[in-house]
Amino acid sequence: MIKPDGVQRGLVGEIIKRFEQKGFKSVALKFVQPTEEMLQKHYADLSGRPFFAGLVKYMASGPVVAMVWEGLNIVKTGRQMLGETNPADSKPGTIRGDFCIQVGRNIMHGSDSVESANKEIALWFKDEELVSWQPADKVWVYED
Repeated sequence: MIKPDGVQRGLVGEIIKRFEQKGFKSVALKFVQPTEEMLQKHYADLSGRPFFAGLVKYMASGPVVAMVWEGLNIVKTGRQMLGETNPADSKPGTIRGDFCIQVGRNIMHGSDSVESANKEIALWFKDEELVSWQPADKVWVYED
């Protein structure tokens, strides 16, 4: 999910471009103004942390772009593409390493496991909003 700071800074296209260029396939994308209730559910695993209220307030401060990507090892590779939670620890070439300087404004949320991804997808998208499709070049590139 592209957080409000990523949307406000006009980085949506650049972030989508990186995932597409890596070879991942978009199956859902939604530009939405999340409610605090939705965000409390999304970040429920962090509810006991001291920064939780501020995180929810910040995430509700502007629109976000919720996305679902498919591809080999998408969760692991997607997290690597994002970089570390603290942008100061992120390497150049990662999204956070290239575009962030502050933990509280780190541009994106990425699921930390396949299980978390499935829960988050179910929270943000209805089944009928997930589009199953094949790239036109798949047969040309991958057919034996």
